[in-house]
Amino acid sequence: MNKIWLTVALFSFSPTVFAETESSLLCQSNFKPSQWQPLTGLPQNAIDIRADKVNINSTTSAQFAGHVVINTEQMQLSTSSALINKQTAQLNAEGPLVYQDPYTLVKSNGLFADLNNYHIDLLGADYTLTQQLGHGGAAQLSAREDSIELLNASFTTCPTDKPFWSIEASTISLSKTQGWGETYNAVLRILDTPIIYIPYFTFPIDDRRKTGLLAPTISSSERYGVELITPFYWNIAPNYDATITPRYMSNKGLQLNTEFRYLTPKHNGLVAFELLEKDDSEPDLEERYLVHWQQSSYFNDNWRASIDITNVSDDNYLTDLNSEYGNATDTQLYRTGALNYLGEDWSAEFKIQNFEVLGDHTDSYAAMPQVSWQTTQPTKWYGIDWSLQGEFSHFTNEDLLITDASRLHIEPKASYSINDTAWSFLSEASLLHTYYQQEGDFTDTPYTERVTRTLPKLRMHAQMNLERETRFFVDDGIQTLEPQLQYLYVPHREQENIGLYDTTKMQDDFAGLFREQRFSGVDRIAQANQFTIGATTRIYDNKNIERFNFSAGQILYLDSNVKPTSQNPLDQTNYNALFAAETMIHWHRRWYLSAGIQYDADTKQRIKSHATIDYKGDNNQLVQLNHHYANDVSDYEIDQIGMFTSVPLNKQFQFIASYHRDLVSKRSTEFFIGLQYESCCWAIQLTGNRQIETDLNKAIDHDDAQFDSSIRLNFVLKGLGGKSNYDVSRLLQKGIFGYRRPYFLNN
Repeated sequence: MNKIWLTVALFSFSPTVFAETESSLLCQSNFKPSQWQPLTGLPQNAIDIRADKVNINSTTSAQFAGHVVINTEQMQLSTSSALINKQTAQLNAEGPLVYQDPYTLVKSNGLFADLNNYHIDLLGADYTLTQQLGHGGAAQLSAREDSIELLNASFTTCPTDKPFWSIEASTISLSKTQGWGETYNAVLRILDTPIIYIPYFTFPIDDRRKTGLLAPTISSSERYGVELITPFYWNIAPNYDATITPRYMSNKGLQLNTEFRYLTPKHNGLVAFELLEKDDSEPDLEERYLVHWQQSSYFNDNWRASIDITNVSDDNYLTDLNSEYGNATDTQLYRTGALNYLGEDWSAEFKIQNFEVLGDHTDSYAAMPQVSWQTTQPTKWYGIDWSLQGEFSHFTNEDLLITDASRLHIEPKASYSINDTAWSFLSEASLLHTYYQQEGDFTDTPYTERVTRTLPKLRMHAQMNLERETRFFVDDGIQTLEPQLQYLYVPHREQENIGLYDTTKMQDDFAGLFREQRFSGVDRIAQANQFTIGATTRIYDNKNIERFNFSAGQILYLDSNVKPTSQNPLDQTNYNALFAAETMIHWHRRWYLSAGIQYDADTKQRIKSHATIDYKGDNNQLVQLNHHYANDVSDYEIDQIGMFTSVPLNKQFQFIASYHRDLVSKRSTEFFIGLQYESCCWAIQLTGNRQIETDLNKAIDHDDAQFDSSIRLNFVLKGLGGKSNYDVSRLLQKGIFGYRRPYFLNN
């Protein structure tokens, strides 16, 4: 074979790298060839030509025949006949030929190329994109430095000989730099059947963002009727974008939802607005809306700020219309703005906080403002760590008995600790000093205008870490034993003259047994004279994977005559012997068991419990059975069982279902079922849901719940900009309860 080197003025370019789509994971494709690499050792601006026969016509041109292979820095051509003009750097080739560059592989009947300007025209082309899925045919393919133009062409991302969908258009332009394609006079075909004519539209050829319509969603339910959601994405700038989503509900009307996102060097956040001007199913209500603003700001290493505000037009907005910015079970909306400082010695937070209470629930106080501070690192003096924390808060609510209150809390602490590999010991002594100034009409109430409360607190905590080799449950494993012992003392103080501003009772689980307070705030400081004893044992296999753990502990109250300080439900009598335990068993790589219980050992009363068993297989295969019990939630006993399952019927079909039942009221609370088909080209979901309909505008008895049933259809053509709504795990999380992975249970 003859070999000839020619040097011409060539224009080089760097192709854009495109991401591979999920479709290739589902289909075996002949349309995903390996990416072309330039010939190694080729001099700059040179053409490498190899051919069986060479005919030099003149000093400026040459004819090549036989097995002809032409390589440049930008492309490779395999053909049986080629003519090249060295002076003008023009190349003509006759087919059948194969052309390849870093972006495309083309089989064609003929080629004309201007190598100086990288302008290549191919006739009768069957092309395949090599850096992402996409192929088709064209009467003419014109390749430029940063784009490809197809005339009388077709395009599809289905990697099969007979694609499920394709686009046929008079002109298709693919931009390598922008990552998007444009079509003119296009027809969308599904199973080779014309579906719709579209004069002009754009579609992605990689994962970059571009303005355009997203995949619509169609559903039907008793509450909304026929529902059609058609989101429109607006790519305003690289750091700004917006999504505008009309939502038509035949029973309610037309709702407009918008979301604006922004990103700057110091700030990132979003602003959302939802508006239903008139609700046909609620004629007594005026316009219904939701406003949400969320932002995080990072000024420097020491200062940062955050904003989180949500407001709705009426109490029942979230339960009636649903929203991405709140849960249907929320009874209050969080509004806060915070400025944080983190220094070497001190950290501080300045916060403004308010709540919008939904439905018939107790009003909350607004903190205007709340300033808290604490030492970042304790100061050592005579071997003792000294630290200080405190806060000043002003609370206000004109609708409550105490309309305004200011609170100053200062808590110095001295601690001494010993930390060793096998054991640790911590002793702490704190002085809790709180001053209140309260305003309101206190006639016939226990409240007073000024309250000063000072309490000492003593805590001692010891822990050991023991381990041994074991063959129980595993081969060549390690078992640990971690016993703990704590003593806590806080004297009794009358506190019924203090209002409740930001204090709630905390969880009495195993970790809660060793907390130094029962409440999240300082409005109530529980009396304590108690020992807590507990232990945790763990078993690790020879790969250091935790296969089993069990924790159990109990509080032993030395003073059993603790009385409530008021009639408020927070001021509960202590349990005489509070017991808590939890366990996890991972006996097989696919099986998990998690359980926990809180129990009053003196009265033999179960307080709370939960148990969950999970099976996690391959290809989204999972099954979960769970049980939750609580003896008192808003004056109701909760005893519920649940089930989640996701089973792949084959490579394309997936079945999903969830079910929850209330054993107290002997009825189902939620039922969800769905069937999904997903191929390399398209996906479709059909789901049905029946769940309790919450209405905060009405006082519904516990035994008089209403149910809402719905059917939803979601259809996606892959490669045309549809979101990955066909993800099974997202479907399971949409219910009231939602699927919880092992070790992340919602107790």
